[in-house]
Amino acid sequence: MNSSTGKARMKRSDRLYALIEILKDGRLHRAEDMAKRLRVSIRTIYRDMDVLAASGVPIEGERGLGYTARAAITLPPLNLTEAELEALHLGLAVVGEGGDPSLQEAARALSEKIDAVLPADRSSAPQSFGFATGPFADAARGFRHMPTFRAAIRARQKLRIKQVDASEPETVRPLKLDYWGRVWTCVAWNEDISDFMTCRIDRIETLQVLPGLFVDEPGKRLSDFDARADSP
Repeated sequence: MNSSTGKARMKRSDRLYALIEILKDGRLHRAEDMAKRLRVSIRTIYRDMDVLAASGVPIEGERGLGYTARAAITLPPLNLTEAELEALHLGLAVVGEGGDPSLQEAARALSEKIDAVLPADRSSAPQSFGFATGPFADAARGFRHMPTFRAAIRARQKLRIKQVDASEPETVRPLKLDYWGRVWTCVAWNEDISDFMTCRIDRIETLQVLPGLFVDEPGKRLSDFDARADSP
């Protein structure tokens, strides 16, 4: 009698995910038990184990003994907002500057995995998300300014900023934040030089919110900056 009688047969993709859910507890699971639980043949379980192993899931074990997944299981695909990516970045920055070598190495490995899947849709090559282009301490310091920049962009609030390589503070109209792999930048209209500028958030020494608000003016808007960037 077919073991799937009275119940719709599970699709293979669903079955593979179910097997991952079973195996990720780190214990040894016999093929016979998994076959009974998923209402398929033992031969099907053997084939599924081969598929999972070929797909990169860290399967350990063999036929007749049982199977387990000793290492961490790959997470399902995630869609991150810029704020969520910022939070992840900051967390890695803190761990990367910590004193625990094992956690530092884990942060390094995680940063490399994130770097490998970040979309490469920028006009210039992005820097690494993690350790490759510099210490996390600089990036972590820059995050203290992020709430102020986001609020100023929403409210159209002018800012007075002092960059590490500038001799004097500058008054800017912040227009947009961009993420370039480990580094956040801000596109702004610089009122001191009457031109657009792009500054690195982690390179800002001092930041002051000014009482004056700004309104869109021709030549000073984000759309004007984008038009200039798109022009030949």
